[in-house]
Order: sequence, then structure tokens, then C-alpha cells
Amino acid sequence: MSLMLLDSASLYFRAYFGVPDSLRSPDGVPVNAVRGLLDTIAWLATTHGPDRMVACWDDDWRPAFRVAAIPSYKAHRVAQEVPGTTGIEEVPADLLAQVPVIVDVLAALGIARVGVPGYEADDVIGTLTARAVEQDAGPVDIVTGDRDLFQLVDDAAGVRVLYPARGVRDPDVVDEERLAAKYGVASGQAYADMATLRGDPSDGLPGVPGIGEKTAAKMLAQYGTLAGILAARDDGDKGLTATQRRRLQEADEYLRVAPVVVQVARDAAVPPFDPAVPKAPADPEALDALTARWGLRSSVERVRQAFGWV
Repeated sequence: MSLMLLDSASLYFRAYFGVPDSLRSPDGVPVNAVRGLLDTIAWLATTHGPDRMVACWDDDWRPAFRVAAIPSYKAHRVAQEVPGTTGIEEVPADLLAQVPVIVDVLAALGIARVGVPGYEADDVIGTLTARAVEQDAGPVDIVTGDRDLFQLVDDAAGVRVLYPARGVRDPDVVDEERLAAKYGVASGQAYADMATLRGDPSDGLPGVPGIGEKTAAKMLAQYGTLAGILAARDDGDKGLTATQRRRLQEADEYLRVAPVVVQVARDAAVPPFDPAVPKAPADPEALDALTARWGLRSSVERVRQAFGWV
């Protein structure tokens, strides 16, 4: 019973920027993100044939618990400050207008769309992956353009990432062998520790100045975990240079809180839902109306064929 978890925002952003905006509804509104996402779903279903598929959703793109730990987290992406929130994300207007259409089409098709208040889609994916592993309900394929989710890779549990570096039709299959070859780390957890040390400017994570990806990987190869590296620092281990110990010490405040931000949640309160790939549209009339209103006929037909409805 294979499970496929879609990082929805990652995929519809990629579709928006990768599919020409000449794809428009009958009244001229861009639908390139909608069409691109549907075509991606159809291709994934046809190529991989998952029994279960979940469109994981960002109910909160910048969760308060991560901002409390590191205020710079995604701060550069805030388009508008809103009292009581961590801000509204900057999203192109033409894409923002397509998101409700995506929501409606997924509902009409019957594809499970799952988010959790206060959490990102990454956390939904982390939680559903943890549940699948615990229940021996894999294998699990995670489809995302976000390298943060490489931390979930686990060969023994059958968890891998399909990373569309060259496009969704030719993804990198990221397993432990790929992590070792590309990043010099032995596991998903080691990737998370490396990412903590390295930092990520795209997410506003400073990392440890002077310790890049290769140095972090070498440290992890020597000491096993981030905790092991910090213990070696505190013990004055000669395997670390004086400069490395100093840099790690100067970054101590960051290193104490960064794992809360970098690590995806495994225990988000995901509500009960049916992840099964639908055997028929959940709402045929709504699907027909949406197809006509937004000019989605060819893309919806590809999904129908991929799911075996025709």
C-alpha cells in the first residue's frame, strides 16, 4: 500500500513559474498553476501508481513556534505585517488567485488535502511519514522541491524523496545512497544536522559562520550527530580545530534553538481523513462546472485516465 505525499505549495509554485501563463480560462484568467499541478498529479499517478495520495497543505507558512525560536525565519518573504500573525507571504497575484481554484478542484476530484493550523506542509508530511513508518504502511514517496524534506529519507523504512531538480518528469530519487553521494551524509537525520550547521539563507537561517556544507558533513562523519559535535566542542576534542571550536561556541545560542526550526514535526495534530486515491470523482457536478469555468478539460481528463476512471 504505497503512500505518496505531495508538498502542494512547492508543486504549484513550480507549475506557476514553469508553465506558460498563456494557459488561461475561457475569460482570459491565468490557470497555469492549476493546469500544471493537475498534470503533475496525473503523471505521478500514472508513473508510480500510488494507492494513497495526499496533497499536504501549508495552513501556516511561517509558524509562530519557529519564528519565536529564530525571528529571521522566512522574514524576508513577508509581504504584509498582520497583527496576531507572523505576516502574509509574498505571492504573485496571478498565482494567489489560482490557489482557491486548486482547493476546489482537489475537493471535487476527491484527492485528500490536509493541513494543520499552526504548521507547515513539511510538518504534515513529517507526521504522516512517521505514522506510516510506525504502522508499517509504506513505502512512502515524498514529492517536493524543498530539500528540507531530505531529512525524512530512510531506506529501512522505505521513505524516499522525489526531487524535481530537472522537472517533475525527471526527478532526482533521493535515498540514503544519494545523500551520501551528493552531500556526504549517511542518513536523513544527518542531513538535518548538516542543514542546521550550514544554514539556509532562503529560509533566513544563518547557520554557523565559516562552517559550510562540506565541513559540516566531515564533522558529522567524525562525530555522528550535531549533539556529538557540540560535545566534542565542549570537551576540547582535538578533532576540531581551535577555529572550529570558536565558531561553534560563538554560534551556541543559534545552535540551541535551530533544531526546533530545521526539524520537521512528526506529531502535528493531523485530523482523520481518507488518503486513498479516489475511484471516482467526489463531486462530479462540481468537477464538470470547474472544468468548464476554468478551461481545465485536458488536464482533468489526464487525471481521470491516470486514476482509471475512463
